[in-house]
Amino acid sequence: MKGRLGSDCLGVMARLLPLLLLLVSLALPALPALAVAPADFPAAAPEGHVLDSADVLSRASTGELGARLANFESDHINANLVTVKRLDYNVDLDSFASELLSRWHGSDDDSDLLIAIDSGANAARIAADPTLLQRLPNALLESTADETMSVALRDGGRYRQATIDALSRLETVLAGQEDPGPPELIEQVAVVSNVPTKEETEESNALIWVAVLLVLGTLVPMATWWVFSR
Repeated sequence: MKGRLGSDCLGVMARLLPLLLLLVSLALPALPALAVAPADFPAAAPEGHVLDSADVLSRASTGELGARLANFESDHINANLVTVKRLDYNVDLDSFASELLSRWHGSDDDSDLLIAIDSGANAARIAADPTLLQRLPNALLESTADETMSVALRDGGRYRQATIDALSRLETVLAGQEDPGPPELIEQVAVVSNVPTKEETEESNALIWVAVLLVLGTLVPMATWWVFSR
């Protein structure tokens, strides 16, 4: 009799284990996105001038930015935008932008320009080939990425606005006008709050769920054994 009860108890535990594992996996935060490198991208530039691999742009924003980038063709510039969530450990954003720029080289009659956004770090880099650097110097590209785009990137990750701000500045210089420079930064005093952030709340809830499920994973088999052993 006891042998049968033990077998029944083990059977119940075996059926409950997959359910518990599933609940634990749902409670835990999602795993980080896979890291990428230039070799992971297509050999040719996207037809719409935008490759949003980080999935941070809406369809409307993708179309709008693609149209703005396509306008650079009138200046014989092959301009593209790429977003990534996470780069490979041995690839920084500078080298990524430079390598992808070469990979997406268009016609020999055109210059190449690439805006790269790392949504995980909320950072941007702008790369251009040597023929374009005569019109858009490195200092301008660095300032546009580090100062012009950083305002919108760090303010809630506004990737569309960051790109528009960068394109507007570059378009002004290409038109022969004076560089407007980066936007003026307004210093904001941080307000200390005791209210937990959304991320802190989600992390706390996930830990609570894991603790509850672990307790249930211990108590349910014990209760099942107690019922069947009576």
